[in-house]
Amino acid sequence: MASGLLLGGAVAALITAAIPAHNSSPVFDNPPPDKIVIDVATVNGSGCPAGTAAVAVSEDNTAFTVTYSDYLAQVGGGSNPTAFRKNCQLNLVVHVPSGFTYAIAKADYRGYASLQSGASAVQRASYYFQGSSQTVFKNHNFSGSLNDSWQATDTTDWAQLVWAPCGVQRNFNINTELRVNAGTSSPSKVSFMTMDSTDGDLSTIYHMAWQECPAK
Repeated sequence: MASGLLLGGAVAALITAAIPAHNSSPVFDNPPPDKIVIDVATVNGSGCPAGTAAVAVSEDNTAFTVTYSDYLAQVGGGSNPTAFRKNCQLNLVVHVPSGFTYAIAKADYRGYASLQSGASAVQRASYYFQGSSQTVFKNHNFSGSLNDSWQATDTTDWAQLVWAPCGVQRNFNINTELRVNAGTSSPSKVSFMTMDSTDGDLSTIYHMAWQECPAK
């Protein structure tokens, strides 16, 4: 994945140390005019082998999208015993315009699931800053029988957003996971869940919120 991706609007995080209180208004629709630069430090995991994940920025600079082309977990039939769980961790270096901080207001996940009757699956995401002991986990559960596209959304109220520390460079980590459990389904039948974008429609979208840092 290429580094130095330009992000003109909002990048966010669900966790980190809160910044001191101040009187500035939050910025949702009018992010800072300066571009953010995101360097992709590392992309690791069985769900995102080299060259299968990409980051893009929305035209209005209020979100970024992570797109996958080989993110599939499955069980049953002739599936590899380790294929029931796939994960991907993105480690992003976010260069923020001077005087601003950011937080993730919402994250949308999309994919496709084919679960036999008795099978189940879970989509999980966690968000944290490098060096922080705090990690926020969000789980979404699915049960068979199911054969359809799926969508899951993690949301955080404005009052509960936790902001990146002002004036400190911290890498932002997003760790996602798909896990499929055969349960009581027939061992000969395959159940699977994807989070990918081979048709250009399935992707993960992170919606950002901006706020001015307190004056020094």
